[in-house]
Amino acid sequence: MRVKKFTIIVHAIAWAVALIWIIPFLGVFMASIRPYAEVQFGWWNFQSFHPTPENFYDAWVGKTAGSSAALNTGLVHSLIVTVPATFIPVFVAALAAYSFARFSFRTKDLLFLTLVLLQTIPQQMVILPIYNLMNSLGLLNSYVGLILLHTAFGLPWQILFLRNFFSTLPIEVEEAARVDGASYFKIFYKIVLPMSLPALASILSLQFVWVWNDFFFALTLIQNPNMRLATQTIPVIKGRYEPNWSILSAASIIAMIVPVAIYVALQRYYVRGITAGAVKG
Repeated sequence: MRVKKFTIIVHAIAWAVALIWIIPFLGVFMASIRPYAEVQFGWWNFQSFHPTPENFYDAWVGKTAGSSAALNTGLVHSLIVTVPATFIPVFVAALAAYSFARFSFRTKDLLFLTLVLLQTIPQQMVILPIYNLMNSLGLLNSYVGLILLHTAFGLPWQILFLRNFFSTLPIEVEEAARVDGASYFKIFYKIVLPMSLPALASILSLQFVWVWNDFFFALTLIQNPNMRLATQTIPVIKGRYEPNWSILSAASIIAMIVPVAIYVALQRYYVRGITAGAVKG
């Protein structure tokens, strides 16, 4: 009876927290499918309820008074940045993490400690030197500069995560392949990577969502209105003189579809990868 009572309490708390989290999303969704006149005094007002897809169309093509931004263009720009800024650091981090997990060298512990400490640096603390560096390299208003920046910020935590995961893999399989004459790189991409799909899927989804939702770095480095990413387009798309919050809500819903789809596609690996990568230090 005590165990059952405790289970009921835990479930009640979990459902309460889930409800608190979902209420803001429900408000955004209701505002996105209704005319602005119906929600300007609160989305919970249902005296008149006329759902329409017009807000999504207006957000997609940028049909807003005082705004020329179109979300379809911003989504394309976000994909141009997000896809390479996701796969490049994961590939580099996998190589580095495998080295930390399997090889011994003089500065190994010092380098690994440095990587751990790099994760504690806030973005706002280093944005000024980053801006000056990008400006001196001619990478302002350049997707390449933004990709390199996200790659640099993603590497430390990804190396730490994958190093912990690689340490849990059975080394006997790799030793058997080495006896058969396989090189280290062949062992890495033929044996280690296929065994690491849960961990790779986890960090791919996390890095993708991180880069896709980024606003701070994009706002700092991309100042050309014709190069805006989705997160930069959404605040502009509501209009300058007559803000339409229904269109803004619809744009937010469209923008979140991509990372949600990525998570759903990789969900079968996500939990296993997160658990395995966080167990061994």
